[in-house]
Amino acid sequence: MMNSTFSIFDPMSSLMNWNLNWISTLLGLMFLPKIYWFNTSRYMILWLSISKTLHSELNILLGKNKMTKGMTLIFFTIFTFILFNNFLGLLPYIFTSTSHLSLSLSISLPLWISLMLFGWINNTNHMFTHLIPQGTPFILMPFMVLIETTSNVIRSMTLSVRLTANMIAGHLLMSLLSNNGVLLNLPSLSILITTQFFLLILESAVAIIQSYVFMVLSTLYSSEVN
Repeated sequence: MMNSTFSIFDPMSSLMNWNLNWISTLLGLMFLPKIYWFNTSRYMILWLSISKTLHSELNILLGKNKMTKGMTLIFFTIFTFILFNNFLGLLPYIFTSTSHLSLSLSISLPLWISLMLFGWINNTNHMFTHLIPQGTPFILMPFMVLIETTSNVIRSMTLSVRLTANMIAGHLLMSLLSNNGVLLNLPSLSILITTQFFLLILESAVAIIQSYVFMVLSTLYSSEVN
């Protein structure tokens, strides 16, 4: 029972024991038809309106700074990548790559390291001021430096763990409920199907929210280095 439940998060494919399931991270490109790149369509208009709205929000978070020009494109790309993979994981027999720390860490860790290197190399004094909040008593300064340093170090881990844990929790609950379907009678099965339907709607909302939270928190962390 336990092995079959967690098998939905197993990245190993049955074909010659290769990790072919990770190819699901590229399936999002299939949802972008060729006409999207060349001609104006309803899908293109919808996606452009979403991108413009998020672009304006990210500009507000980053502020007017020449060094942050173009960074909104990076964070919007991360949002799009996570969003497609979260939604693809809701489809049957498609591997949810964002439910693994190996993928979420590979996104958050390089981003965090690059931001820290940029901040400490180009804005050293500004980064030091973040370690000690204004008005901190002298006796508490060493503790505040330790707390702020720890907070900065674990940011990449908290970003990835938040995304992974939310993806695992919903998928695991749906898997546990669906495994009991063969043991239920018709009235109970109808209740189970209704519950699964509402859980699917909830997971769809979680897929959007978690990708948005990942993008916004990454933007807020980057705004502190300028």
